[in-house]
Amino acid sequence: MLIDAEQLINYQRCRRRVFLDAYGDLGQRDATNEYLFKIIQDSQTNQRFILSRQAFNQPTYTVGDWQAGAEATLDLMQQGVERIYQGVLLTAGSDGVTLLSNPDLLIKHPGQSDFGDWLYVPTEIKLGKRPKLEYQIAAAFHTMVLAQVQGAWPETAWLQLRERGAYSVDLWEMLPRMQEILDECVQMMVNQQEPEVFIARSRCSLCHWLSYCHAIAQADHHLSLLPGVTPSRYVQLQALNLLTVKSLAETNPAELEPLAGFGREAADKLVRQARSTLHNRAILAAEGIHTFTPNTPVSNRGKLSAYHSHPLLAALNLPTAPVELYFDIEAEPSLNLVYLHGVLVVDRHDNTQVFHPLLAEQPEEEVHVWQQFLDLVWRYPNAPIFHFCPFEVQTVERLAKLYGSPTHRIQPLLNRFVDLHDRITGIVTLPVESYALKPIARWLGFEWRNPSANGAQSICWYSQWLRTGDRTHLNSILTYNEDDCRATHRIKDWLVGFLMETVSVQAELA
Repeated sequence: MLIDAEQLINYQRCRRRVFLDAYGDLGQRDATNEYLFKIIQDSQTNQRFILSRQAFNQPTYTVGDWQAGAEATLDLMQQGVERIYQGVLLTAGSDGVTLLSNPDLLIKHPGQSDFGDWLYVPTEIKLGKRPKLEYQIAAAFHTMVLAQVQGAWPETAWLQLRERGAYSVDLWEMLPRMQEILDECVQMMVNQQEPEVFIARSRCSLCHWLSYCHAIAQADHHLSLLPGVTPSRYVQLQALNLLTVKSLAETNPAELEPLAGFGREAADKLVRQARSTLHNRAILAAEGIHTFTPNTPVSNRGKLSAYHSHPLLAALNLPTAPVELYFDIEAEPSLNLVYLHGVLVVDRHDNTQVFHPLLAEQPEEEVHVWQQFLDLVWRYPNAPIFHFCPFEVQTVERLAKLYGSPTHRIQPLLNRFVDLHDRITGIVTLPVESYALKPIARWLGFEWRNPSANGAQSICWYSQWLRTGDRTHLNSILTYNEDDCRATHRIKDWLVGFLMETVSVQAELA
């Protein structure tokens, strides 16, 4: 059995993935995610750019024949070549496992090794901008295997990061941590101990086992599907034998409050989340006194005065205006580019909805669509601008600074933004797996015309448009962005209706 650095990286992200890659039914895997494929391509492009500035040797061997690769690499090391690209290093590990190291670069340095008065130091070329712990653990793994092959320990290992450049890995700190992770991984693989399902969106979104694991979690009503149940909190819940949504929903929050990682607010919120999920009801978070199903109608406009006069709701700053704007941005982080400002103009007086896609067909057009955006939103100087999450406001501030937009056009604009994610998470608890735009809107019955579209896919479409000139990709982006704007509108209207209905019920009870 082989253990390599990639498995250690994946093990730190999700132990179950490493197990399934080795023992799972490959027919259950998802197709390669397009965005992940783009990341791989971008990483390869970054490697080629780094390598274009230096000479190197590469071992020649049949793909997959690691023994031949190790022999070819050893021959280059004995010759004392300056740089070896994607060398192969093999050594024996514990429990009959073979450790396979395949570092991006082995660089010759002065020193003493089995080869003579030189030794090699590993370098990993990473597309990331930060020296993530998982990268440093991988570098420590390469160093350990290399030390056994060359008979000498290098003093450091290196990460070559995009923008940041060379980063020296502290081996004194990383080697013991790497050894602990390696030992755990080996034991899991040798004993074939399948880890429990745990869905963590930030780690699972690009995994090819997501659909398979998610189906299991849904069938088991696993607590990891509840927002707020982190791996550390899950351990605490297990210790209290709180293993189902029902048992958690029936728990007094005071029992959770003293636990590490909880506290009063988190305990209240988690129990309320379980109750909302168990009964498929929205619960007013502020008071927890009223629930509604997704099809609760927006109340008639005659109740607007009650809505605006209620002190709780007035404090939420959730305006209803004759004209409202719904705003969503599409951006490519690797290019630091905003290529689409989507604005849905909702005129309640004329009962019209018009979508404005302000698109930069080429990266250099970003400044022009930025000006178009400013011109459009200033046509409606009193219209609130609804968006979902802080990204839109942060981007407006960045672009204003980048392009020197005058303060008198920007500051009043910033005051008009209303973050619906901030409002909805502070006001109501919903029976959703995530408080992202899609899960909330879908719970309300909204559907995207392309169900698989998302922000990562939009980035892929834009990259494909730049590469091929096929406008089908642009049309897909525009459709997706318009649906995002309309989903934001749906959420806002539902939230206003929910709150107005709550005010009405409170008035009747009083």
